Amino acid sequence: MLLVEDDELMRRSFTVALERYGYEVNAAADGLAGLELFRDESFDLLILDVMLPGLDGIGLCRKVRETSLVPVLMMSARGDGLDVVAGLEAGADDYVVKPVDTYVLVARIRSLLRRAAYAPAPGPERAADGGTPSEGEVLVFGELSIDTGGMEVFVAGSPVALTPTELKLLLEFAAHPGIVLERHTLLRNVWEYGWDGDSRVVDLCVQRLRRKLGRERIETVRGFGYKLRR
Repeated sequence: MLLVEDDELMRRSFTVALERYGYEVNAAADGLAGLELFRDESFDLLILDVMLPGLDGIGLCRKVRETSLVPVLMMSARGDGLDVVAGLEAGADDYVVKPVDTYVLVARIRSLLRRAAYAPAPGPERAADGGTPSEGEVLVFGELSIDTGGMEVFVAGSPVALTPTELKLLLEFAAHPGIVLERHTLLRNVWEYGWDGDSRVVDLCVQRLRRKLGRERIETVRGFGYKLRR
């Protein structure tokens, strides 16, 4: 994985801690160096600090999203500020607030990597007509179609590129078409939060899905959550 953190002490501390958990870590001290590493090598996951010299973490995330759907975890020292919103809008999958305990950081990393490798098991989710889909079935909702075997999404026949988190969120909606899913349910099933998480993560990921799939496809049910229109 690639870690981009300008604070030398934190960078070394995170690197040592993650390597103890068996992860191979490449580290960079600023956004431009991180971008160069990203373009030169292949990474399973990126951890980006928001406040970086040269090119900040939000700008770096945008650059990454121009060419890659690799999972991105943002780190912010201001958990309730605009940094979180800006990072998620730029395409990050999740965030943690510094200082962060190692076990929390590792839990978020493991969740992101599971999403990146996610493929739904045949049988447990519903098809668009309420039945049980077979492995590799294509679910259709108007102009939206989801190939659950190939993990591909199309709108009006054109392919749509989704990040692992966006894809898993869409599959969660597709497993329950027309049913309202509360934010805390989505946080548990998609982000794997075992505690109350920040619902802005859900809201901003839904916004990104709407931009890609069409705003009318996912409906807001005020005071409750969201549902996928059949």
